[in-house]
Amino acid sequence: MKNSIMKINIINVGKNSTPKYMHEGDAGFDLQADFSHLNNIIADKGDWDEKNKYFILFSGGRAAIPTGIKFEIPKGYEMQIRGRSGLAIKNGIMAHVGTLDSGYRGEACVILYNFSSEPFYIKQGDRIGQAIINKINKVEFIESNELNKSDRGENGFGSSGI
Repeated sequence: MKNSIMKINIINVGKNSTPKYMHEGDAGFDLQADFSHLNNIIADKGDWDEKNKYFILFSGGRAAIPTGIKFEIPKGYEMQIRGRSGLAIKNGIMAHVGTLDSGYRGEACVILYNFSSEPFYIKQGDRIGQAIINKINKVEFIESNELNKSDRGENGFGSSGI
């Protein structure tokens, strides 16, 4: 079975190459840090080191790291930004799961959190996140006085055990 390939227009306003899938069969393509225009960094506990040319994300901090790429996501789709498992398990760096809607035309950023006790250093071109393109379905909400019964009911957090 041959998969069709969706074409997505991008504008590369940074210095990194076009995003790509690292392995055959990967669901997500990598997003790289781009510091070619430093005015786009938003951070609460982070700092740019001009001498060494890297961004320092301090312990407990969060920052929106620019990628240098603007995407034109087709109507009916979203681009979901996710973290990279290696950064999470090896460094305590987690990415906020976010959505780029089809109408957004600004630069994609990856929001990173440093849950480790050490500062984390991000250099130009570091792979800081990944993105997935998903088809979305619009829904119509119908207000009701009651919902159909289910086995789970209203049992929420931890209801299935550990």
